[in-house]
Amino acid sequence: MILVIDVSNTNSTLGVFDGEQLVASWRLSTLNNRTSDETGMLLRMLFVHSEVNITEIAAVVVSSVVPNVMYSLLSGIRKYLKREPMVVRAGMKTGINLRMENPKEMGTDRIVNLVAAYELYGGPAIVIDYSTATTFDVVSGRGEFLTGITAPGVQVCADALTQRAAQLPKIEIKRPDSLITKNTVDSIQAGLVLGHIGETRYIIDKIKEELHLPQMKVIATGGLAKVIDEKEEIFDVYDPVLALQGLRLLYEKNKNRK
Repeated sequence: MILVIDVSNTNSTLGVFDGEQLVASWRLSTLNNRTSDETGMLLRMLFVHSEVNITEIAAVVVSSVVPNVMYSLLSGIRKYLKREPMVVRAGMKTGINLRMENPKEMGTDRIVNLVAAYELYGGPAIVIDYSTATTFDVVSGRGEFLTGITAPGVQVCADALTQRAAQLPKIEIKRPDSLITKNTVDSIQAGLVLGHIGETRYIIDKIKEELHLPQMKVIATGGLAKVIDEKEEIFDVYDPVLALQGLRLLYEKNKNRK
């Protein structure tokens, strides 16, 4: 079995694979102030709670876009799991040709998603991740990265509203029953959620138009993807564990490399 860990700015997602089967997964807040001991003990408790034998973990794979957590995370893994983590970084074998001016600028979270989308669902495809930022990445039918777009995430926009406008309340992020609203909460939900639905549809349409690929698949991940497409009219595939699958695939591609 292998443990895969995807560290994002807001949350970290962890999963255990037995071969190709995901047998356990967890979602945690990403905190900069955990010590290596706290990290290691937390990992051990997660395994106990899910009744997974931690001694059967043969390897650990980590992708992170938060450098400040890496020392304690990697140290905790080494101390409590007795494994040397494989860290996703430039130079790894991915199967994706990053056709961009500076490939090192590409976040490892986006590479992981592209690897999983291409290997599992094929290309050409648009991969949309609703995380702290909303990212739109395009992979060709030959595994080439064609373009990437970054927009503020849904939660980031919601937080900005409540922080910058003193009289606006915090709200649950959900689609309102109608665009025609008569109270403050529904009004914010309409602007926030329906606005991001419009953003998603427009960017998808423009990517397909400008790349002359009208039939490309649209693959979405991230918890808020369900809010954006609750009627299942926009995405061809919704995969909530796309990043975990990508980490598993990267391990398979690189496990025999020094």
